[in-house]
Amino acid sequence: MLRIGATMGVPEVLRSLGHDPALVLPEVGIDLELFDNPNNLISFTARGQMIAHCANRTGCPHFGLLVGEQSGLASFGMVGLLARYSQTAGDALRSLVRFMHLHVRGATTTLAVDSDLAVLEYQIYHPRVPGNNQVGQGAVAVAFNVIRDLCGSDWLPVEVRFAHSRPEDIAPYRQFFRVPLRFDTEQYAVVFSASWLNRSLPDTSTELRQLLQQEIDKLEAQQENGFLDHVRSLLRTTLVTGHASADQVAELLLMHRRTLNRRLNTLGTSFRELKDEIRFETARQLLEDTTMEIIEIALLLGYSNASAFTRAFRHWSSVTPAKWRAMTRREE
Repeated sequence: MLRIGATMGVPEVLRSLGHDPALVLPEVGIDLELFDNPNNLISFTARGQMIAHCANRTGCPHFGLLVGEQSGLASFGMVGLLARYSQTAGDALRSLVRFMHLHVRGATTTLAVDSDLAVLEYQIYHPRVPGNNQVGQGAVAVAFNVIRDLCGSDWLPVEVRFAHSRPEDIAPYRQFFRVPLRFDTEQYAVVFSASWLNRSLPDTSTELRQLLQQEIDKLEAQQENGFLDHVRSLLRTTLVTGHASADQVAELLLMHRRTLNRRLNTLGTSFRELKDEIRFETARQLLEDTTMEIIEIALLLGYSNASAFTRAFRHWSSVTPAKWRAMTRREE
């Protein structure tokens, strides 16, 4: 589930394209009243289906982009305010990344710094959801607006990346972003100079930030399952890149490894158990949906050889990876 906040622009975009949202949205089971409050919830799948339907209904292939252009820092509620009252743009973005799971599940946001470049990335981990390309291009537009909100109108990224093919008409993208665009990449991301992370924010308020942090901590405590889902989503993203150690995941969560372990223990699990859970989930998907060799899957999941992977998989399922693949293909 996710807040409708960052998608509040859907009715207005429909109107701007000459369509009545009160007629279009019910066609996919969406009540227009959903947009009365940015805190109202919608499922990740329903959001994707809605935006895909609107794009088809209006004949606008960049509908998601137009929706994203309507949103910025304010669409993230208390977490957006927490970011706005941070000391620097970097602190603000790290707060957004840390608490993004309170707003959306089905995707993950990360901030990485490589040499002199910073990358704010949005990655969808439910690949079969309709409208993912629309959602992704909208997310990039939101990320662009968020960083510009924080850094000021003189900020410009180095490039913007899209994990979908180059559209026939890229004029709407050029008109909004006005920077180099890259399509067919592995990520939806905004790339910018890391020096902007040190940009001081004008509205710093330690007292207000502490009050907001207390409220967000309460909200997170009420949604501890959301924290588990957030760790799972990070593991799905980091596992195949070789950055899924407890220290690395804890760093993405802006906490010490001991803190991560303690929180997981209170929820009745451990980092190793969650990592094995995601390894098993990913292994099943790769065995069922791809023709990758067993050794390739083993290495991708961080095992040193096929034998170690086979032992682990047999422990999870009581059968070998090869037998699992053969069983699932017979069922088809």
